[in-house]
Amino acid sequence: MKFSTFHLFHRFDGQSFKDVYDYHLELIELAEELGFDGVRLAEHHFRDYGVVPNLFTILAHAAARTERIRLGTGIVVLPLHNPVHVAEEAALVDVLSNGRLDLGIGRGYQSFEFEGFGIDLAEARDRFNESLDVILGLFTRESFQHEGKFYKTGAEVALTPRPVQTPHPPIHVAAVSPETVTMYAERGIPILADPAAPFRKVVQAAETWQTISGQRADSLVVARSVYVAPTLEQAREDQARFEAGFDRSRIFNERSAPIDSRTGKAAQGFEYYQDRYLKGGSVSNDFRWEQLEVIGDPGRVVEQISVLRDAGFGQLLCDFGSTRPMPLEEMKQVMRFFAAEVMPAFR
Repeated sequence: MKFSTFHLFHRFDGQSFKDVYDYHLELIELAEELGFDGVRLAEHHFRDYGVVPNLFTILAHAAARTERIRLGTGIVVLPLHNPVHVAEEAALVDVLSNGRLDLGIGRGYQSFEFEGFGIDLAEARDRFNESLDVILGLFTRESFQHEGKFYKTGAEVALTPRPVQTPHPPIHVAAVSPETVTMYAERGIPILADPAAPFRKVVQAAETWQTISGQRADSLVVARSVYVAPTLEQAREDQARFEAGFDRSRIFNERSAPIDSRTGKAAQGFEYYQDRYLKGGSVSNDFRWEQLEVIGDPGRVVEQISVLRDAGFGQLLCDFGSTRPMPLEEMKQVMRFFAAEVMPAFR
């Protein structure tokens, strides 16, 4: 099992934008020092929920501050970008990092962000699939021409620069719904499983992907909220303290939900998520403890990760508290404790 850290770049009250970037870049450097295999960064737009609108800009900077750790996107929201630009920027970061880029991609879901770009959320899946075809075409062919419904190159173009990794950086598609998992399993493209889906659903997603693709599932990534404390009692107490101090409705609300503003219902292609992001604020601590988070003392956390590994996941993407206003030194201690008490069980 490999381990990566997740960085939302959420801006809390009283923080400047530079405060947020400095905080996470220091954690990225620490992750490398502690022996984590990679980091992944989230893209968001127009609000403090996440303040990195272009992941490749930050990853290029991180490449200059690190030497070994893999640098990943988690995820690039393809429908909000020109796919030619995505391929170019990804290739450039891969060159600058000497082949350390992991490219996580997804169709997105936040209606607020799509409205800000003037893009219909109902087109997200079709835009995503066409973008993926363009990116793979540019990565795998010496020259490439495309004319589709949403994007076109006009003439044949050659990707410049070309990535260091061949034929291209590893690609993972954000997926957990049966329809999406099946679609990309048929193409043999590994998935990155959603942190908001319970254990049983991500395990089922891994099993479905492996059955349909006919491949080993150890290329799959699963994202989880992760917290380990010296004792079970402290872990439960800390979990309650974290939740009491944070308004989850800042994340799970109508602006975050994949809602079509014209109908007030789930946008076309997002029926699986109907009400999910509206109900997220009422998830109980017991539900999160039993079914959602990797949390507890070292023994319990090792057991939970083993379940995910046995399901076929090869990498755990650890969110150590992206929505918790945790002081830098406290966050560093959380990461150090996990690296010392949990990771050795999987090496």
